[in-house]
Amino acid sequence: MLGILRVEDPHQRYAAVRLCSDLPLRRREFHRDDGGWVLPLPRVQLARLEYQLELARHDGTTEVVCDPGNPRRAPGAFGEKSEWWAPGYRLPDWIRAEPADATFERVEIRVLGRTLDIRISSPDEGALPLLVAHDGPEYDNLASLTYYARAMIERGALPPFRVALLPPGERDEWYSASAVYGRSLCHRILPALNATVPVTGRPVGMGASLGALAMLQAQRTWPGTFAGLFMQSGSFFIPRFDRHESGLPRYGRIVRFVRGVLQSRATPEPVPAMMTCGAEEENLHNNRVMASALAAQGYDVRMHEVPDLHNYTSWRDAFDPYLTRLLSGLWPAS
Repeated sequence: MLGILRVEDPHQRYAAVRLCSDLPLRRREFHRDDGGWVLPLPRVQLARLEYQLELARHDGTTEVVCDPGNPRRAPGAFGEKSEWWAPGYRLPDWIRAEPADATFERVEIRVLGRTLDIRISSPDEGALPLLVAHDGPEYDNLASLTYYARAMIERGALPPFRVALLPPGERDEWYSASAVYGRSLCHRILPALNATVPVTGRPVGMGASLGALAMLQAQRTWPGTFAGLFMQSGSFFIPRFDRHESGLPRYGRIVRFVRGVLQSRATPEPVPAMMTCGAEEENLHNNRVMASALAAQGYDVRMHEVPDLHNYTSWRDAFDPYLTRLLSGLWPAS
């Protein structure tokens, strides 16, 4: 057993308590126990768990809240959640490190009917390597991406480099293996970045979930654009694993793109790629299949399963060592 969640209820205010979490469980209902409610968690590969509680009152009303008995909170794209830590879980050491200084520059570009306000973290002047992140503002606000970059630079683990934080725009449309968006990324957005700040070499692209899918689509369709890819929990939907996602507006387009990648025997330009995925998340199976396919096509790809689910804290915790390893291989420190 992984552990036990407990909700105190000495005055019996609740008629039922239910766990709200991405963790696939057969039983989510707590049972009464000595003035409270308890739910044993099964033995799974988790170092931490993000969750909320559905509290049902005797008058039939319900509400979903963070756990009032647990002060730990995790930020997320859909709001704050309670955070449970397994024994031995530790925050990444770079979070408390003293980071290198950096300034932020901005560039606005009109793309596909939207004006993108792109922030670029620059730790130094002159030409520097560039990391381009889909869902960039969320990666920065919820996973401290630019703080990580500055900490690695200060530590000497990575050379000075810039980080471009791309806002998602029409996310479900743009990031769903859209050829129109991929063309705009490679032929309009990246040239605008290069015109704003001096860049050395080709950029490295990164993204999570649909953002990872979109980076892979762009890299394969426009070879010569990216030097490497960092993909986290990619939404590489395969019907035998992911039919539950079929309600997404662009599910069919994603499936067709993924099928094309899996059936391809070669690609014009395989690049170094690092993949991470939560050991207990739904995308694990399709990420394993994708990693094997890319390796067979010549990509220098590494896939790492981390003890978490599909969330920004999981992706943050995987930056070091996995993003560090990818970037240090592409950008060796002088």
